Amino acid sequence: MLIIGELINGMYSNIALALKEQNKKIIQTCALEQIAAGAEALDLSCGAASKNPLIDMPWLVETVQEVTDKTLCLDSSRPKVIEEGLKAAKNKTIINSTTADPEKLEILIPLAKKFKAKLIGLTMSAKGIPQNMDQRLELAAQILSYASENEFSAEELYLDPIVMPISVAQNQIRETLEAIHELKIISQPAPKTIIGLSNISQGLVSRGLINRTFLTMAVASGLDSAILDPKDKELMDALITAELILNKNIYCDSYLEAYRKK
Repeated sequence: MLIIGELINGMYSNIALALKEQNKKIIQTCALEQIAAGAEALDLSCGAASKNPLIDMPWLVETVQEVTDKTLCLDSSRPKVIEEGLKAAKNKTIINSTTADPEKLEILIPLAKKFKAKLIGLTMSAKGIPQNMDQRLELAAQILSYASENEFSAEELYLDPIVMPISVAQNQIRETLEAIHELKIISQPAPKTIIGLSNISQGLVSRGLINRTFLTMAVASGLDSAILDPKDKELMDALITAELILNKNIYCDSYLEAYRKK
């Protein structure tokens, strides 16, 4: 599974401070800590704290690239901000993200092709977040169809079925799990699947327990990638164990240690 570290985000006070002061050390320390904990890619988001994301995004990219060559997931709802980050990127990149709306797809798919980036497609549109699995699959099909028509391979796509906070959309969680499974057979070649894990426990007391329980269920449903906090050791242990049970890793008594040394 591709683990994308979520912690370089302007919503966090330390990252907001680093953006304000252009403090490279805070950003680079956060990047290296996530990698040491198991992240194979890093999500970069300026967040609402940024006064000028068109400048801050390429600064984040350049700052992180000074200490690692890991894949960078450029996270913004503004295509221009994404583009500025892509221009600065020397590492592999993922665009986070497009919706199924044609006006978004017609900008971001050419951008992904131009910069040889992968693309996260959210199964939502301007009408909002879908209420069931079938609606999620319909929007996923729209993304895949547009990509195919514009010669962007499904293998370069990550489809996100949108996990909602369990406190406000408990009935949606099972629909999301079922969508993860069905998205794997929606086309050939199959797109990859991804979730923003922290969404499910947003604002809740038992965040850690909810996150790791849902993650193991999502892995069993066929999940390929997650944006999460890799520094949560119990979460990572649960993920490693889930993949072990699914025969994706070879058992030994010290399998957790062995996995982390890979």
